[in-house]
Amino acid sequence: MPKRDPHDILGVARGASQTAIKAAWRKLAREHHPDVAGKDASAARSATRRMAEINRAYEELRVGVPGGGSAPGSSGPRRSAGPPKARPARPVTGRVDTSDTFRPRNATTGPRARPSAPPPLRAEPVAPEPPRASQPTGPLDRARDPRFRPLAIPSVAAASGVPLEFGKFHGHTLGQIASFEPSYIDWLARTISHDPELVAAARAIQLDLDRRGIIRRQRPAPVR
Repeated sequence: MPKRDPHDILGVARGASQTAIKAAWRKLAREHHPDVAGKDASAARSATRRMAEINRAYEELRVGVPGGGSAPGSSGPRRSAGPPKARPARPVTGRVDTSDTFRPRNATTGPRARPSAPPPLRAEPVAPEPPRASQPTGPLDRARDPRFRPLAIPSVAAASGVPLEFGKFHGHTLGQIASFEPSYIDWLARTISHDPELVAAARAIQLDLDRRGIIRRQRPAPVR
């Protein structure tokens, strides 16, 4: 079957402008689009073939007339839309010699030992150094630190009169706090670190509470 002329398919005259060609294509697309056929399968297949023919005719007239000529009214062939093609690059053909970096599996990377060489001698055991005040991987040895002074625990009477300068019991003494919430004394003794005198007083009252058998409610540990 001979191929129909795109002008006859779109119903435009030869030498028509691009605006007229596009208007004719839009009109035919609205009439013959497959969606217009609805659920009729036979009509949908016929509309699909007709729409493909319309689109092909419009594409030919949009980019140029058949036979390789230019579109009517243009001075030369139109370039297709889109970015320009990338320039062909020359492949990298350089060669890298990696034979010197090859090592067999489970082989040493140092200098090869001679087969007749004796095995290396074991190093003599070294006596450990004497203990230091600060162990590299352990806590500070307080007994060997000349600047260390043990925390002096005051008497219960002196500790009871120490006032609290922060928290919900601000302004109360430790003796008053021990009388209505002794568990707060335990929290002070194990949590506070910036006030050594307050910690010593709290520990003195804590020892007195333990000695008297006062049962305290366990407070949750601080979140760090």
